[in-house]
Amino acid sequence: MSEKFDVIVVGAGPAGTACAYTCAKHGLNVLLIERGEYPGSKNVMGGVLYRKQLEEIIPEFWKEAPLERPIVEQRFWLMDKESMMTFSYKGLEWGKEPYNNFTVLRAKFDQWFAKKAVEQGVLLVCETVVKECIVEDGKVVGVRTDRPDGDVYADVVVLADGVNSLLAKQLGFHRELKPDEVALTVMEVIKLPKEKINDRFNIEDNQGCTIEIFGESTKGNLGTAFIYTNKDSINIGVGTTLSSMIKSRMKPYELLDDLKEHPMVRPLIEGGEPQEYLAHLIPEGGYNSIPKLVGHGVLVVGDAAQLVNSIHREGSNLAMASGRMAAETIIEAKEKGDFSEKGLYPYHNRIYNGFIGQDLKKYKDAAKTFEENPQYFKEYIPKINQAFSQFFTVDGTPKKQKQRDMFDILTEKGKLQTFKDIYRAWKAVK
Repeated sequence: MSEKFDVIVVGAGPAGTACAYTCAKHGLNVLLIERGEYPGSKNVMGGVLYRKQLEEIIPEFWKEAPLERPIVEQRFWLMDKESMMTFSYKGLEWGKEPYNNFTVLRAKFDQWFAKKAVEQGVLLVCETVVKECIVEDGKVVGVRTDRPDGDVYADVVVLADGVNSLLAKQLGFHRELKPDEVALTVMEVIKLPKEKINDRFNIEDNQGCTIEIFGESTKGNLGTAFIYTNKDSINIGVGTTLSSMIKSRMKPYELLDDLKEHPMVRPLIEGGEPQEYLAHLIPEGGYNSIPKLVGHGVLVVGDAAQLVNSIHREGSNLAMASGRMAAETIIEAKEKGDFSEKGLYPYHNRIYNGFIGQDLKKYKDAAKTFEENPQYFKEYIPKINQAFSQFFTVDGTPKKQKQRDMFDILTEKGKLQTFKDIYRAWKAVK
């Protein structure tokens, strides 16, 4: 292992690998450190990877990457105990190049992505824990690992060490995360023959479907469940904020077990064989929780920077985009020979002025609004199901009266309070 590198990247997830790959492609000497046995061994996500951000790093990556299915349909369920309101979009254009998004299994994908970085010249070192950043005269100059003689130095250190970044915390870049700023997601991979997946989800070979589920899946608390189709397996999972779990005294594995037994879900996974159980913390604080991103000789990317748009289930694409932006900043700093906070500050501007910052700012109050107003999940979703059940039941009641009955159900708390709730929700996501 060389004693001095241009760049040290801590964490071989999508953000870290994107940064390492881009830096190495432009001739920089890069060390990528991963604490797991291999990249992807300690990572879990719902399983959706968007094309655009990775294509900007590796053009036409879908021709060789270990992808599962291109998504052609996205469904949304508002689920009650024995019913659901559903809406979706299915577009066959998404099943053709250049595609929109894919389902992936992170253990496979992360290894492939890291291998591509190694092909560009990145030195990948696994099963190595970075204990702290080495700071001299207020500047990060390297990292201290758990290996013998494990101090390694670089012009720039990139922190891609996940949602609860201990290294960023040691540097004073962020405070301790609050329970309402972090979600715990549990997921199970269930093996199922390809033919059954195609039949149950009304898709064909090389077509995928995603389902996002709100309401009963989290017992009316802030959060969501999901079902994603792979080639010959299904990802099923559920996540909610730690604060909701604490208040409701819920256990994540119980939520997942209940979801699998729900009458709307059970037929989709019936006969499947559980293969893998995973759990992971995901940033939920959004724009208001973004820590300090730039310091003397150091940048923070991906989950470590809280760059997750939970409203649109976007995390891995934001991670890769932030990794690429960090690399572009480092390349420019290398040309100028300036790795100070000022020299690296263009990364901050790239994040905040680009689509990542704009999208997170748009939804900056959403999580807090829905966390503090549980009626959206606990009351309105059951009411919506009840209203439509009554409307579609043919019992001799005139349709005009049924419309009035629907309105009465939805405004049971009072018309003024209902309109206030609608306005509050609209304001949070507008």
